[in-house]
Amino acid sequence: MRRFDRLQKILQLDPEEDFLEIYRLTAVYEFPWDFARALELALYRTYAVPSIGRLLAETAELTDRTQKRYDDTALLLDAVVEHGFDSRDGRTAIRRMNQMHRSYDISNEEMRYVLCTFVVSPKRWLDVYGWRRMSEHELHASAVYYRTLGQHMGIRELPRNYAEFEKCLDDYEDAHFDWDEGGRKVADSTLDLMASWYPAPLAPAVRSASKALLDDSLLRAFRFEQPRPAVRALARGALRLRGRAVRLMPPRSTPHYARQNPEIKGYPGYPVGYDVADLGTFPGTSGPRVSGCPVPHGTRDTAQD
Repeated sequence: MRRFDRLQKILQLDPEEDFLEIYRLTAVYEFPWDFARALELALYRTYAVPSIGRLLAETAELTDRTQKRYDDTALLLDAVVEHGFDSRDGRTAIRRMNQMHRSYDISNEEMRYVLCTFVVSPKRWLDVYGWRRMSEHELHASAVYYRTLGQHMGIRELPRNYAEFEKCLDDYEDAHFDWDEGGRKVADSTLDLMASWYPAPLAPAVRSASKALLDDSLLRAFRFEQPRPAVRALARGALRLRGRAVRLMPPRSTPHYARQNPEIKGYPGYPVGYDVADLGTFPGTSGPRVSGCPVPHGTRDTAQD
């Protein structure tokens, strides 16, 4: 197989009907490393919305159990990509996500915004750092994939195509990005988590490089110091160089799923496998049944099942 043969296969598929196959080929064959990094940066975007960042800080899931929360989020989302919406694992993963979200006071607009980050962030990352850009076919399929996921999660007034997802994201960020102590706390915890994946002497450099990849709107929201120009140029230049190198490599012949990522460290039980039904949090209960919101809040519009 030549470098662009898989893209030619994708272009022969129908993005409305074959959206899952197209998204799977794009995410786990063409750009698995890039998608993982792009969606990590998407996490920071959600923290910069004060209502979301504050809630995440109050639950302590992303401050006290950061690695487990990262692992479970990646594995639940990837179960749908790997097995599909109609599979046992796919249905279980969606049910687990709905159970968790229903336990907290999360508005439909917040849920929709987070969904938008999954659609827009990979495209914007690949525009700058990828070995190629996503085709219009792939963007169309990605929008249909996440629109379908959003429907399964009961999210209302979903964007219909990539352009609408992008506009929804930009408009929401313009209106809501702001400083919040809780958002900064979970951003710091996530930086610490990413630094922990490397030898200790490299941790300061990893934190600096990660901040250098954040755009100015995020830096302002978290009140991070502006990265030094040399650090920003080095971090971004290294990623562009990696993209050029990958372009010259043979295409991937086997899929690469989230569970295969070295940053998925797991917790007791992962070394011998895991059950999708056991992933995630069970707030207020020891089992899959959930009741009430464990975080104090006022009355707001909540996402449906």
